[in-house]
Amino acid sequence: MDTTQLLKGVLDLAVLAVLDRSDSYGYDVVRRLREAGLDDVGDASVYGTLRRLFKAGALNSYVVPSEEGPHRKYYGLNDTGRTMLARSARTWGAFAQTMNDMLDDVKKR
Repeated sequence: MDTTQLLKGVLDLAVLAVLDRSDSYGYDVVRRLREAGLDDVGDASVYGTLRRLFKAGALNSYVVPSEEGPHRKYYGLNDTGRTMLARSARTWGAFAQTMNDMLDDVKKR
């Protein structure tokens, strides 16, 4: 199965979940998603998701100076983002349970 389309559908949730653990800058979010097993996640997709979530009012941002290069723009969840994460997590949980139930017989073979 091509996970690219699945990833597009859950990237907002995945980014929100990463930022729920701690504020991060763009490439750190990419790295953490890949470490979690989302190997196919693209840099541009994550940066676009961060910008979109920020514009939607789900994230705060701030700049931190870096001695190793340009300043880094950090993102963190605000109350709207935490609400969005909770709602999306419930939706994902229900969807995943439905799919697991549908595939129980197939998994037993």
